[in-house]
Amino acid sequence: MADKPIALKVLLRQKHLQGHRAFCKEYDKLAEQIEPELVGSWPSRAQFYRWLARDLQGLPYAHHCRILEAMFPGWTAEQLFQEHTGDIILGSGALPTARDNVVHSPKPVMPSSQGMADVTAVFPSRSTFSHELPPHKLFDGAKRIGMVGLSLNLLCQNYPDRFLLDLLESGTVVQCLFLDPSGRYIKEREREESHLEGVLSTLTRLNIQTLQRLHDKLSSGARENLRIRTYDEAVRFNITVIDDATCVVQPYLPDARGVESPTFVIEKQQTGPPGLFETFSRVFESMWARSKEITT
Repeated sequence: MADKPIALKVLLRQKHLQGHRAFCKEYDKLAEQIEPELVGSWPSRAQFYRWLARDLQGLPYAHHCRILEAMFPGWTAEQLFQEHTGDIILGSGALPTARDNVVHSPKPVMPSSQGMADVTAVFPSRSTFSHELPPHKLFDGAKRIGMVGLSLNLLCQNYPDRFLLDLLESGTVVQCLFLDPSGRYIKEREREESHLEGVLSTLTRLNIQTLQRLHDKLSSGARENLRIRTYDEAVRFNITVIDDATCVVQPYLPDARGVESPTFVIEKQQTGPPGLFETFSRVFESMWARSKEITT
């Protein structure tokens, strides 16, 4: 991670485009002018914030680079993703300014995520992932969120209730699929993690009850947006799918707590063969289809 912001982050701030929604509007505006087929192909929210944190190897895909270079004439994509020093001035003559205000990295430029089957980031643990990509960066402004796992702490424990209520009232559909707290497989997971009997089942019940209380606070028209179900199967992955664009996958390791699991961020690509996004989104849909609905 860079100690100083990259040039792109500073330039976006100067143009008041540092928010994901504002950036996407400008992206589509430029795409319509130069490559209409790229309209709507902007980066997902999670991917956008990784750009600004310079949390990527090499550069984004070529079509993203073309749009960025059109957004900031005189700047190359390489310059935009290097850290800067001093002031950056927008407008004509930006190229000399770019050269004067970036620190060139001696590392070779590597293809962004070519050959990575949609995987755009890997974190050694859930805690590291949550530090770099906190829940608000994943969920704020989302239109659809689907989750399956054990207790779903990412949403139930780490995302403020009022933010979730606002999302649901605005029309966001949230599907939460918990491991059955009264089932066989949560007991097996408790033994696997060396917990006392009832530790994980109690946490899961509390999280379910939290969502049920939120459901009761919703307006009548918004209550159908919050959907809660359980399943009783061997727990293999924690999967979060956002807006048919971003997927976060965390495997459950033997003899290790969930927080210690590596985390993979997967971004659905607009071109090329299907990657892991399709794989894990199908897993979620399949598990949801055979799950048991909880009466709210």
